[in-house]
Amino acid sequence: MVEEPEAEPLHTEEDEEGGPVKSFLEHLEDLRWVLIKGVAALSVAVLICLIGGNYVVEILKWPLSRASISFPGTNQVVTVLVNTNQIGVFTLTPEVEQSFKLGTNRFVAVRLEPIRIGTNQVLGWRVDDDPSLSERARHVNIDLVNLSPASGFFVAFQVALYGGLVMASPFIFYFVAAFVFPALRLKERHYVYRGLGFGVGLFLTGVTFCYFALMPLALAASQRYSEWLGFAATQWKADEYISFVCKFMLGMGLGFEMPVIILTLVKIGVVNYSLLSKGRRYMIVVNLFLGAVLTTPEVITQLIMFLPLQLLYEITIWIAWYWERQDKKKAALAAAANPEE
Repeated sequence: MVEEPEAEPLHTEEDEEGGPVKSFLEHLEDLRWVLIKGVAALSVAVLICLIGGNYVVEILKWPLSRASISFPGTNQVVTVLVNTNQIGVFTLTPEVEQSFKLGTNRFVAVRLEPIRIGTNQVLGWRVDDDPSLSERARHVNIDLVNLSPASGFFVAFQVALYGGLVMASPFIFYFVAAFVFPALRLKERHYVYRGLGFGVGLFLTGVTFCYFALMPLALAASQRYSEWLGFAATQWKADEYISFVCKFMLGMGLGFEMPVIILTLVKIGVVNYSLLSKGRRYMIVVNLFLGAVLTTPEVITQLIMFLPLQLLYEITIWIAWYWERQDKKKAALAAAANPEE
């Protein structure tokens, strides 16, 4: 009887590599080209944002224009203007309200104008019925200023750098992925692809949530906090404002990436529910540290950033627990169906 040759062991997806084996010098050469292409993409994006710097600045200033202030109580709030310039916003006491009798609206705009009485010219006031003027009191009134001759150029480069990073990030990520992915097994690559799909969506969600919801609230809270301390907050340095806004949005975007990174590690088998649960106390410290580094050094904005990040981590823990429970159920069903194995 002729013996049949042994069948070669089948390779599972977990054992299959994604690309050809290369020497160390070949990997080094690939890395060099990744760096060259990444720097080239960033340079082109920075140049584009430098040319259109005024449009990028308008985008970054939008949250400041939407920041609103709440006035507790029922006292009348008066916005005082001279021509198109706003002098200030004042909350009247009940006695002053009775003296001026500016109407029944809580928010009122008053214009200071010269009035001639006989041969004398005096300064008088009149109530302006334009509702957009009276609503100014609800919004933060802060001017962004440059305090040195060279500040405008530094701010322009800063804006171009942040904008260029955003524009070039998809290309840089593609170059890095093309360098790293061949080293992954097919199963690992499958999970990474899925993680990337959710990761991009969560990153955009974090940035959008920060830009439209958290940023106006944080800017208003920052001004109110300064006023509570007894400092005027009518002017901010343009470079510090841009740095704060960009760091805050980037931090929220990266923070929203945390569930994808952790759950991808769970699927690969690097971490599990027990490890994540034990690490809760450390993540509280990490999220508080991120809030302190990426926002202003006051408590309100730090908490605004900390709470969503910690909530996302808690959701991640529960998802890991659910997956682990499902895996145990599948293993138990498989053991019951094949008791002899």
